Amino acid sequence: MKEQKVRTRFAPSPTGYLHIGGLRTALYGYLFAKKHGGDFILRIEDTDLQRYVEGSVEIIYDTLKDAGILYDEGPDVGGDFGPYVQSERRDIYHKYAQELIRRGGAYYCFCDKERIESLRDENGNCRYDKHCLHLSEKEIEEKLKSGVPYVIRQNIPETGTGSYHDLVYGDISVDFKDMEDGILIKSDGMPTYNFANVVDDHLMGITHVIRGSEYLSSTPKYNLMYDAFGWERPVYIHLPPIMKDERHKLSKRNGDASYADFVEKGFVKEAIVNYIALLGWSPKENAEKMTLAEMVEKFSLDGISKSPSIFDETKMRWLSGEYIKEMSDEEFVSRGLEFFKKSKVYGKYDLNKLAALLKTRVETFGEIPEKVDFLEEFGPYDPALFTHKKMKTDLEVAKKVLPAARELLASLPSFDFQTLHDELMALVARLGMKNGQVLWCVRVAISGRESTPGGVMELAEILGKEETLRRMDFSIGMIGAK
Repeated sequence: MKEQKVRTRFAPSPTGYLHIGGLRTALYGYLFAKKHGGDFILRIEDTDLQRYVEGSVEIIYDTLKDAGILYDEGPDVGGDFGPYVQSERRDIYHKYAQELIRRGGAYYCFCDKERIESLRDENGNCRYDKHCLHLSEKEIEEKLKSGVPYVIRQNIPETGTGSYHDLVYGDISVDFKDMEDGILIKSDGMPTYNFANVVDDHLMGITHVIRGSEYLSSTPKYNLMYDAFGWERPVYIHLPPIMKDERHKLSKRNGDASYADFVEKGFVKEAIVNYIALLGWSPKENAEKMTLAEMVEKFSLDGISKSPSIFDETKMRWLSGEYIKEMSDEEFVSRGLEFFKKSKVYGKYDLNKLAALLKTRVETFGEIPEKVDFLEEFGPYDPALFTHKKMKTDLEVAKKVLPAARELLASLPSFDFQTLHDELMALVARLGMKNGQVLWCVRVAISGRESTPGGVMELAEILGKEETLRRMDFSIGMIGAK
């Protein structure tokens, strides 16, 4: 017998930006499918019209493609199992809702809001009492003909247990008495998630359902429908939650950051995806930095934890920095260009030289402006900067070093790194000082700062001879060196 092809899906609701937890679900679905030579499907679950946010569908498309999580089928790429948008599948749901009613798995409910409200207990909890399950066929027919508003509810057994096996959490059992006869088709004719996801997963041939652990307890409801229709249940893979801290879940509703937010902050895109993959999954070799292709190769359900993962932005920042270190100067400039454009130095300096200076000193592209703006912000500074205990420098040392260094720099026919290095080292020897004494004083003199993303030679080369000498003159005058 031929083994069934693996088919996974990501089925987000278009309610705003794509949350980190949602992106991880998509990523794991993609990795699992590709690991097994299968297909990854995108389906838009837009049946909750009240929560729909204009433009959200495009955000989902753009985010997945930008992250490299490419789907084989979906609303914008097509496929053999469409439509891939739930609001375009209403007729399909109604057909299967009628079939489920015939099979005893669902029933019409004509109860109005007042009656539903009357079922609330002293704690405000409302549980439907199966009142309409007991209507006769004649009563149902009359109400339908009269146009009485209705919903279609699932018929949950009053006794027994719903059990299934999850590939991460193992055997799960939930008593039917703890479940309510939830609504499958709403009064506006739209299906709820509970119904639409079962019908769509079956009709689209989904073999493995990958979703958050919050669905562990409701999965028996879905299995009742699979069983009532006589359909094969999919394999379930539930994922641990991503936490903001030890007590709070990372949540879109709480405004927690999205993929797009981190891209806007200048995190390397591959690093974001790489880090999200590690939120709940550990490769056997404990690898941390991985390409998407390497993740596919290494992905295994054995490495998925049952325990929640805490989102650590500092760790993701470090990973972003590791990606940046491996970039060529040209790639760094290309990918960080929008951040260079936000700086005061854009159009005034050689960006490739700045890239060489910054690559090992930033973890996100967003740090570029603050790291380079000092090149355009030189002015009066505190002379106390010349005093450095470790370098054995003070104002008197600076007064000796700066005039000699200024004379040397003015005499140089070439202002490239190697020439600057060789000549300044020769000056150190002539002055009979330590390397740090001379280099510290000159660096402060041309930057006006305690720390810079590069040493004297790099800074002088980027500033150029004319600007370097102008700054030397300013600093010499400021400290009264002759």
